[in-house]
Amino acid sequence: MALRSLDNALPMSLERPKKVAKVAAPPPAAKSPAPSKLPRDVRTNNENTPPSAPPMEQSVEYVASEDLKPLSVPDTRMAVLLDELSSKDWTQVCEALNDLRRMALHHSSLLIPSLGNVTEVIVRAMKSPRSALCKTSIMASADIFHCFGHHLLFTTEKNSFGQLLLQLLLKASQDKRFVCDEAEKALEKMAASVSPLPLLKELQSYVRHANPRVRAKAAVAMSKCVSKMGIEVMKGFGLATLLQVAAELLSDRLPEAREAARSIIISVYREFSNDSNIKDNDESAASESWQNFCASNLPPIAAQSVAKIVSL
Repeated sequence: MALRSLDNALPMSLERPKKVAKVAAPPPAAKSPAPSKLPRDVRTNNENTPPSAPPMEQSVEYVASEDLKPLSVPDTRMAVLLDELSSKDWTQVCEALNDLRRMALHHSSLLIPSLGNVTEVIVRAMKSPRSALCKTSIMASADIFHCFGHHLLFTTEKNSFGQLLLQLLLKASQDKRFVCDEAEKALEKMAASVSPLPLLKELQSYVRHANPRVRAKAAVAMSKCVSKMGIEVMKGFGLATLLQVAAELLSDRLPEAREAARSIIISVYREFSNDSNIKDNDESAASESWQNFCASNLPPIAAQSVAKIVSL
């Protein structure tokens, strides 16, 4: 039998040509910039380059009031003092503040016409974030209180004195001890030097301040002020008002405020019991009169708390 021709058979499968992977040409190497075109901090950031020395801190000398000497030419110094106090160079302001203190201590008559401007400058310096400038301005305020305390409230605008008082209370409430301590000294000088009646009116709003530390510092200042007052001055402010302020502070959450409240109550009771209306009566009559006074001006619970203070 004849074999069939194989011409009609399927052709053999052809192998596909293999694809050759394309290899991308590497990018040209980036040229490093010349050293002169590099930023200064990059050019100097070399481990072989010694680090530059840090800038030197400018120091401020804190001079005690008794060590401040008179100025040789106070008239000439006063002519440029306010401009220097407004300088943007904080070290120059510190120097000017020390000269301001010299002016207050030794040449006070030249400073009286400018007390309002001086108070504003001191307040601005107290707001500075630089602790050295802040402390120097607080020291200046203490000398201003010492020299002009009795007529300070009458020669400056009420708002400027209020701002000064607020800044001192805020600084006395800080955690920085060397600023806080200086502010407390200034507040003590203020309580001893400023006329008590107008000062009490200024302090009255701050014993209700939202910040408990400010409230406590204001209460302490008020207690120091009240301790030096006589019955007539207390009556000028209002015995009942003083008693109500102290009663509120008795429940304050800070011990410093509560202790100040007790001091105020004791001072008021001392003058109340020595008043001409009851000074000739015996002790029991004075105690009864005091209890009646508390009961007529305070809520029952507060009246009992206040009355107990003087019986302890």
